[in-house]
Amino acid sequence: MEKNQADGAKGSILVIDDAPEVIRLLSEFLVGSGYKVYSVAQSNQALLAALTHKPDLILLDAHMPDPDGYAICQLLKQRSELRQIPVIFMSVSEEKWDKVRAFSVGGADYVTKPFWFEEVLARVNSHMTNYKLQQRLRTQTQRALSASGQSPLLADLQRTLRRQTEILKRQNQRLQQEIHERQQAEQALLQEKQKSEQLLLNILPKAIVDQLKQFEGSLAERFDEATIMFADIVNFTPLAAKVVPLELVNLLNQIFSTFDRLVDQYGLEKIKTIGDAYMVAGGLPIARAGHTEAVMEMAIAMQEAIGTFTREHEEPLQLRIGINTGAVVAGVIGIRKFSYDLWGDAVNIASRMEAQGIPGKIQITEHTYQKLKHKYVFEPGGEIQIKGRGLMPIYHFVQRKSQPKSQPKS
Repeated sequence: MEKNQADGAKGSILVIDDAPEVIRLLSEFLVGSGYKVYSVAQSNQALLAALTHKPDLILLDAHMPDPDGYAICQLLKQRSELRQIPVIFMSVSEEKWDKVRAFSVGGADYVTKPFWFEEVLARVNSHMTNYKLQQRLRTQTQRALSASGQSPLLADLQRTLRRQTEILKRQNQRLQQEIHERQQAEQALLQEKQKSEQLLLNILPKAIVDQLKQFEGSLAERFDEATIMFADIVNFTPLAAKVVPLELVNLLNQIFSTFDRLVDQYGLEKIKTIGDAYMVAGGLPIARAGHTEAVMEMAIAMQEAIGTFTREHEEPLQLRIGINTGAVVAGVIGIRKFSYDLWGDAVNIASRMEAQGIPGKIQITEHTYQKLKHKYVFEPGGEIQIKGRGLMPIYHFVQRKSQPKSQPKS
């Protein structure tokens, strides 16, 4: 049991909690507020500490190890010399049944962790004032009853008791109202924060959002190996000229929403859409094994999915898909309308694979082919001219060598 020194003019408090850091913070705050503070960290010493120090108020952790705070409170209330001491429960739980249980065993109040210390102090002050007033009134009443023939004094004490009780009720009502308003404000702030974070998650990968919370400025990271895919809807421009804008946007939304679900299914990262083009990457922002195969599986699924839209429109829809694997730099730049993007030779080559591809085909580079040839059948597509790189061999996907196992999301 520990004692923290203060003049104690405002009263004494016993803090019962198995977390040393909670005891330290509460003790420092309460001592600084003019209270004398005792503390105990072991459940089996709580009753002895209360009997020894006879505090004016007890702050009790509800989730102490055996016995827990509820059982400790019952033990305290069974002792006549401790029964009147107000007990304020402390808990991380905001469940209403935990609060009901606290009051049912004799608790006077309930505060949730993490603390807002001003709220704790307000509740402590209120219960301390009430407890000390009740002590004085009990003492005066006992004196009045012991003195024969002094009924006017007793009547005066009763009137004083009623007045003070009403004052305390009003003070408690104001306190409860202030606490309720603060809790509502905090809840509103929390909801707005969650909305903001969700909007951010709709734009950026979660790993990048977590980094942005900790750092300011530009974020950039090099990945020695990632797989990049570009997909473009073939003959979309002629279709756009024939379809009303709203129908066109709805069609794109349906197609890209289908692709978004495939991104989640295969544990990949959607980078962006550019008009009717869709860009995806695997192996970032968190490095993972099997990213090349995951991108390939998504490309196959995209080719299958686009067929479901073909039957609903006059123009047959096809995809032209290009894939490459290599080193990239990924990051977030700008301060307005920022986005997560990729840079590097590997990205440019993937874009060329798509741009110079064949409608309805998945076209890949030599590097990607070497990583996938053990699981998929490809046919050589000859060579294509890549600006700045010269002639490069290409391959077209034919089929899987065996039925694929479901891709776990990483």
